[in-house]
Amino acid sequence: MHATQTAAPPQAPARDEFVPISELPQTEQIPAAPLVITAYAVVWVVIAVYVWTLWRRFQRAEQDLKTLASRLPPSR
Repeated sequence: MHATQTAAPPQAPARDEFVPISELPQTEQIPAAPLVITAYAVVWVVIAVYVWTLWRRFQRAEQDLKTLASRLPPSR
């Protein structure tokens, strides 16, 4: 009997291995710039809303203090 060995077909790299972006199909490439810009925009909007709500709370607290101060009898 004669055992014949056939060459295995070349395998595609495993999903865990590094593949240069230039070798990926266009459908699997994710543009980074829009994602980064969106992430920064979301973070800045969240920070702006947080600061605005703090500002409004401080204004209400200051108004409450003024109202309470006006109700107190004058100090001697």
